[in-house]
Amino acid sequence: MPYLQLDVTGHYSTADKRRLAASMSQTYARMMSVDIRRISVAVRELGDGSIWRIAAEGEAPTAVSVMMLDIRKGRSAELRMAVAQALCAHCVEILGLREDRLNVEFTQHDGDEMYHPALGGYSPDWTPDEG
Repeated sequence: MPYLQLDVTGHYSTADKRRLAASMSQTYARMMSVDIRRISVAVRELGDGSIWRIAAEGEAPTAVSVMMLDIRKGRSAELRMAVAQALCAHCVEILGLREDRLNVEFTQHDGDEMYHPALGGYSPDWTPDEG
């Protein structure tokens, strides 16, 4: 962890997905003060008709994208919002997603819920000293 997951209805080139993963990883590592080697990014192309939201009462559902961010708990709401906005900007720039049709949700974990064999085991709990 962190695990940054983006569910989309479209299909994108491997080069664009790689570029998005690099941009998201670099931004997340910088803003959240985390070792970039701990970050995993998934772009899940679920296909047409797979993710929907009703934007206003009485309207038909419209296709959307959802980003789920599994992170270590402890960051402020303000920092999480800034990260969400920055990651959304990458999705808009690189994949051409509409920001008004992109949701971001956080799931926060203790460090011992994230195991990295290549980095020595569990992640440490986040502390304010990291940021």
